[in-house]
Amino acid sequence: MKIAYTMAPGRGDTDLLLYALAQTLAGQGHRTCGVVQINTDRPDEGPCDMDVQVLPDGAILRISQTLGRESIGCRLDPNALETAVGLVEVSLAQGVDCLIINKFGKHESEGRGFRAAIAEALSQDIPVIVGLNTLNQPAFMEFCGDLAVELPPEKGALTDWICT
Repeated sequence: MKIAYTMAPGRGDTDLLLYALAQTLAGQGHRTCGVVQINTDRPDEGPCDMDVQVLPDGAILRISQTLGRESIGCRLDPNALETAVGLVEVSLAQGVDCLIINKFGKHESEGRGFRAAIAEALSQDIPVIVGLNTLNQPAFMEFCGDLAVELPPEKGALTDWICT
C-alpha cells in the first residue's frame, strides 16, 4: 500500500500543485483518477468559488455554496462533494494508475467524503496522493497509521513518488 500527502504553505497552493501534478501525469500517459480543486476569486461577493474537476478530464462541479460575504459557516456543498465522490469511485473501478484527492478534509476526517475511495485504491495497490492541512492531519494520521509518507510540496517530488 502506498499513500502520501503534501501540504503547501500558501492558501490554494496545494490545489495548484495537485492540478499541475495531474496534468503532468496525464501528459506522461498515466491513468489518473480523483479530483483537483479550482478556486475562482469573487472580489465583490466574498470568498472564492470552489470547484473540483473529476480526473482525468471529467465534470467540473461547484462544491461551494454562496452564503454571503459576512457568513462564517462552512461553505462546502456536501451533495456536490458526494456527487464527485461517486464519479471518482466509478472511475476507480475502471482501472487507474493513481488516485489524487485535493484534500483530506472535514468530511473525510468524519468517515465520509473520499475516505472509502482512498481505502479502495489502497486495497488495490493503487498509489494515492492527498492534499492535507494541519487541521485535519491528526484524523488523516489515524486513518493511515504509519503508511502515510509526507512529500514536499514540489511537483517533481510528487511525480517521482508516483512513478517509483
